Amino acid sequence: MNDMTPVAWPGGARCAVMLTFDFDAETLWLSRDPDNARRPGVLSQGIYGGKTGVPKILELLKEEELKATFFVPGWTAEKYTDRMEAIVAGGHEVGHHGYLHEWIDPDYPEKEREALEKGLESLKKTVGIKPVGYRSPAGETSSNMIGLLQEYGFFYDSSLMDQVSPYRHELQNGSRGPIELPWHWSLDDAPYALFAIKSPRAIMTNEHILSIWKQEFTEIYRWGGLVNVVMHPQVIGRPSRLAMLREYIAFMRRFPGVWFATGREVAEAWAATETAR
Repeated sequence: MNDMTPVAWPGGARCAVMLTFDFDAETLWLSRDPDNARRPGVLSQGIYGGKTGVPKILELLKEEELKATFFVPGWTAEKYTDRMEAIVAGGHEVGHHGYLHEWIDPDYPEKEREALEKGLESLKKTVGIKPVGYRSPAGETSSNMIGLLQEYGFFYDSSLMDQVSPYRHELQNGSRGPIELPWHWSLDDAPYALFAIKSPRAIMTNEHILSIWKQEFTEIYRWGGLVNVVMHPQVIGRPSRLAMLREYIAFMRRFPGVWFATGREVAEAWAATETAR
């Protein structure tokens, strides 16, 4: 679906909301600069996500009785297997997010395959899961990667920003590819709150972030699309940001016909409307 026709969501819902968490941990810094392995201060930002952020997020989701999708690099699954087990025990979906949060480089397709396979192996080894969903690190992907997702049996991708509703990929050879569940930086916590010495930026207040998030939700709700919220345990897991997420959930619940769902559920629901058309 590449037009603006509202999606026929389950139960007559007006829009779908995905709460997603990219559980990067230290990979966000290790993948950019291997020398960061010697910088415990830098890495501690990611460690917070695994040590404190994920348990507090799971606590919030349990209180709110909501299921979420966690996109996890293989390296993270290996180091934080106990957190992975808690995610699965909570009934949440686990998706693929590379191995070491590697940025996709179309000039090296063999590295794309290697990262995909290593991530799959890690998720299977740690929690026995073969994910159906994939999100590329930092939103960097390629036509080759989308083809690999089809080859390895992925049901959906959540890497592109060209729509507010799901749609079906068409591969380079003209065949059907995975379903795309689009996202956008404006519904991502990192641009507003992930500070770094090497790339300093302002740390926005909750009021600033919520203002954008609420307005995005309101319009996507009006369009009948997908609200794909992208969060990171090292960011949204901070005390005041967790309070912000709780407030955002309460805001969305004031609207009738809002369907909170995992990535898999959203893709399955959209696939059902695709076959009906």
